[in-house]
Amino acid sequence: MELALTLVSPYAGTLSAAATAIVQALAGAGVAVKARDALGPAALDLTLDGDLVWVRKLADLHLAEHPVDACVQPAAGRRKRLMVADMDSTIINVECLDELADFAGVKAQVSAITERAMRGELEFEGALRERVGMLKALPLTALQSAYDERVRLNPGARTFARTMAANGARCVLVSGGFTFFTGRVAKAAGFHANRANTLIEADGALTGLVGEPILGREAKLAALREEAAALGLDLSETLAIGDGANDLAMIEAAGLGVAYRAKPIVAAQADAKVDYADLTALLYFQGYRADEFVTD
Repeated sequence: MELALTLVSPYAGTLSAAATAIVQALAGAGVAVKARDALGPAALDLTLDGDLVWVRKLADLHLAEHPVDACVQPAAGRRKRLMVADMDSTIINVECLDELADFAGVKAQVSAITERAMRGELEFEGALRERVGMLKALPLTALQSAYDERVRLNPGARTFARTMAANGARCVLVSGGFTFFTGRVAKAAGFHANRANTLIEADGALTGLVGEPILGREAKLAALREEAAALGLDLSETLAIGDGANDLAMIEAAGLGVAYRAKPIVAAQADAKVDYADLTALLYFQGYRADEFVTD
């Protein structure tokens, strides 16, 4: 099978050293690199023939000491036509629920539950209900304050979404968080649509309840499948990215499933990880060149 091995790093010198290490390792195993293609100042494509699983393992082994993100995949069909992304700690820098909890004076308690849920130690739906319950009576004004003061797009997020959209891909934000935030983040980053949970309010404050059914792990997978079906796409033509356990099902089902600064349970199962570069790494993984990026 013809494979594309893409290396991305925020450090050009490190990228060169990593490329040398992986090419030597491949050569030592009798695998020749057929082509090298610089996609950008810190992104390199290597084309080779080999077994996908074996090359991934070899790349993981020989790149472990380098601050480089790698993606090994079939060379054909790399540009995906549907992108589904988690929001909190993936497209944006924070967990919105934890930031709301800060305004309510219960951040330490809520953050501890969030961490366990994202690691897969707690059932997501129950953990969400418990955390939202701790926000009861929080004024609605705190939501806008949290968005204005705390929420920022992660580096490369806008370029990632807008470049894919400009090239005909549908981009959907699917979050276990809340529509108040996903609607605003989707607009800021350039997503076509968003799905999330709804905080129930009354008399200018949160009631401590969340709308049912809760959008969790299985609902994220369902969103990926529904969006793909609506476009007439095979799941091989899709990309999913996230960081927590509730993202794992959609990451495993997508044609390219990527773990972004992810919890160990997610990183272990994803097709590729982004631990060092920004979100434009997802464009390089698909074979986009830096001069194709939409940056305005």
